[in-house]
Amino acid sequence: MTDRTTRFRQLLDEIDSTPWGPHEQSLTAEAVALAQELGDEQLEYQARMRQTASANMGGLTDVMLTSFAWCLAHHDADPLRFPLDIDNGAADLMWQFKWMAATLRASPAFSSEQIAAVLNDMEAHYRRAGIGMSGVLTARFEDAWASGRIDEAERLRGLLETAPRDDYSHCDACGRSQNAGFFAATDRDEQAIRLVEEMIEGGFSCGEEPEHALSRVLLPYLRAGRLDDARSAHLRSYRLAKDNPDNLGIVANHIVFAAVTGNEARALSLVERHLPWLAHDPLNVDGHFALLSAIAFALDRVVAVGHADATVRGADAAGLAPFFGGREGGWTASALADAASAAADRIGAEFDARDGSDWHAQRRARMRTLADTRWDVPVRSDAFAVDAPSPEPQDAQGWYERAIALAGYGSEQDALAAADRVGDRADGGLADAEKRARLLGLRIGALTSLAQWDAAEALLPLRGEVLREAGHPQQADLEARRGLALYGRGDVGDHASLEQEWADAAGLPSWSRGDIALTLAALRLRGDDPIGAVELTEHAAVCFAEADDERLVTASRMLRAMAWVAQGEIDQAHEMLESLLADDALNPGHRARLLEMRARLLGGAGRLEEGAADADAAAGILTSFGAITALAETQMLAGALWDDAGHPDQAVPRYRAGIRLMRERGADVRGADFRLGRAMLAAGHAAEAAEMLGDVLQREADGGASAASRAMTAAVLGRALATAEEYGQAMGAYGYAAELHAEAGEPAEQALVLTEQAKILARFGEHSDARDLLEQAAALVRPTDAIGALVEVLHNLGQSYGGDRDERAFALFDEVLALAVEHEADWLVADVTDSRGRALIEFDRIDEAIAALLTAADGFAAIGDAGSAGGSELFAARTLAAAERLDDTVPLYRSVLDRAAEFPALRQVAALELGDVLDKLGRTGDAAQVRTLLDE
Repeated sequence: MTDRTTRFRQLLDEIDSTPWGPHEQSLTAEAVALAQELGDEQLEYQARMRQTASANMGGLTDVMLTSFAWCLAHHDADPLRFPLDIDNGAADLMWQFKWMAATLRASPAFSSEQIAAVLNDMEAHYRRAGIGMSGVLTARFEDAWASGRIDEAERLRGLLETAPRDDYSHCDACGRSQNAGFFAATDRDEQAIRLVEEMIEGGFSCGEEPEHALSRVLLPYLRAGRLDDARSAHLRSYRLAKDNPDNLGIVANHIVFAAVTGNEARALSLVERHLPWLAHDPLNVDGHFALLSAIAFALDRVVAVGHADATVRGADAAGLAPFFGGREGGWTASALADAASAAADRIGAEFDARDGSDWHAQRRARMRTLADTRWDVPVRSDAFAVDAPSPEPQDAQGWYERAIALAGYGSEQDALAAADRVGDRADGGLADAEKRARLLGLRIGALTSLAQWDAAEALLPLRGEVLREAGHPQQADLEARRGLALYGRGDVGDHASLEQEWADAAGLPSWSRGDIALTLAALRLRGDDPIGAVELTEHAAVCFAEADDERLVTASRMLRAMAWVAQGEIDQAHEMLESLLADDALNPGHRARLLEMRARLLGGAGRLEEGAADADAAAGILTSFGAITALAETQMLAGALWDDAGHPDQAVPRYRAGIRLMRERGADVRGADFRLGRAMLAAGHAAEAAEMLGDVLQREADGGASAASRAMTAAVLGRALATAEEYGQAMGAYGYAAELHAEAGEPAEQALVLTEQAKILARFGEHSDARDLLEQAAALVRPTDAIGALVEVLHNLGQSYGGDRDERAFALFDEVLALAVEHEADWLVADVTDSRGRALIEFDRIDEAIAALLTAADGFAAIGDAGSAGGSELFAARTLAAAERLDDTVPLYRSVLDRAAEFPALRQVAALELGDVLDKLGRTGDAAQVRTLLDE
């Protein structure tokens, strides 16, 4: 008994320290079950009070109602043993009463009389407990609004505003959000926006705030023409709301926003992601109504922009059949739009029948009025792919040529699909036996590469017959002897058998000798014998040239280039690729493969933009002949090269196209999504990057990714959140990354994320806490050999000490300077010298400070960083101005102006401050002349 009681107490402690979510819900359910096993109703009351709050936050309505009813009955029976408040946050029975009427109202299964009874019971309990009426008025206001009794709701809202606030009033965040939603629903956009902005500026938050409030003013922002504010609100709110299936209404608002702002692809993506939420809580029917209405509206927009046949993934899940019915072959956007609209109308009619109003019909009508409205607010994280046209061939010859091109590239699955179309033609396929033999060889080779041995073996007899028909009996005999060994199979004995054939090949036709040599070369290369492979590719090329088969001459030379790469003979390989690509008659599949090979070589040589251009060209060719399976990898290659070349804006659409193709064939896209998120951040789309990276991190956690992998994702997520000025969430992400790096045994990386946390704390004046983190980071990184991390941490710690007038700063600056000199890091030399100058100012060592700052400026200028040079000089000038050494500041300000030609903001600041200095010196004419720069 004692052990189980101890376990119960441990569970409560764990519940109270665990964020809302599935894990916390399971802990709460375990605590309830354990209390029941113990037969202790007071312990069960402790657990169930927590369970009611947990279920409310997680959208488990049936659990919440059951748990609340049990607790209320026990409280009413014995208030002393089962008190209203157990001193645990939302585990207060009268606070929980506020959720009950809204919960019943959310399902038309509960009558208006039942809802009224709950509200009356709530008021009676409040009065009996001596509690003010603010909470009751709030519940009655919500009930009147939700049922469309708008005049009554307005009256109750007025009473609520004048009622004294108490412990059961809505918090500042929830109260403002609720009123903002009511104002938006009753066409008072300006008031709605004002309330939400007060909430944001005041930093007010709660369980689902500010995400709910921000979603409520998306359309008001659009109607007010504040498009940037609408976009920011959308990205922030959706990121906060997207993981809680109880947030159906919030997500519905975002789906509508995406649909009316030209982001139809994003709307479709959101629909697919959140469709499963419809099956989460069967009693949240009003949430179903909101989401179904949004789905219908958004998919109508998808249809309107030309994607009626787009597949809506996941819509055929069994749990969604009660909403949409069954459908064979999956749901298209057009069909699901109709089904969602019908479901929304049906549910809305049930609500209106219960409430005796047309409020839900009005909500549907209001949304329909947006059908022809559009605001241009691009969100770049999603877009319908715009592929180059790839018209299908119209005859067997066209499909044959496509299959050959695809095989030349090496896309076996695509080649097989095209080859199948040759035989499916109404004209009976190919009459030419030579072409039929080649096509059969293509099929056998592709099946062998895919390890589909039985299917490949089955085609060998037919290939033999067609070879004889085409006049190649010796090749037919050769394939009869060696079978799939000639197609690259690597079973025991295959290699040796080909070596024997090559030794005895003198009597064979040239093409057959070339076939043996090329296959054997590929086996040698696979077996780590690139020198032997090169020799055989030379023989193969000669043999195929004698047989007048230029396609296989090219294939032989391509394999030779690969063998040279394996040998490390990169220059020879590059020359070979250049030579092959110069042939205008090159098979398009070969050209695409050669371009891709050259792209990789150029990337390895640091010629990243040239490599990216080649990868783009390869992708264009693959698109033109339908190599969909291969195209994903090429798009990702192009994205990586553009990314590494410092052009993330070019990388993002390529990553996105590659990911779409990967996802269509069911591939794991976590790594690709991470690259996309990182590129989006680098391209300036921090809020979208945070959304993407948050998803990646969740999928990594669900998929059991290593601590090191999750730490990397969390760290980049922290950077994205900080860039998006979501500093609280950034601190959390960095903290999680630090824990994961510690778990993975990566002290240097842990030190770096602690440093990022310290920067955020310092930004908000928490200098002592920031310094503590930096000291912890320094202790972690010093024993490592991670020079970059050591420099970053020590430099930041030195700056922290300097700002606090701590002499230890200068020893750290000396250490960083020594490392910078040792590793020839000229920019760092200038940067740490600048830091020394700024620290010296804190110690009132002005002349030393100015000397250091000017030395730093010269260092920055020497490596071409005019902006940083101007920044150092500007700080020096300000320091002299503060010391009343005005004459000395003038040449410094003028130097800043000279350096700032390409930095308008720096130039304007310098001109403004120099003008003020010149006025103080009595040089008003010079001051006026300098200020003319402000108008440039």
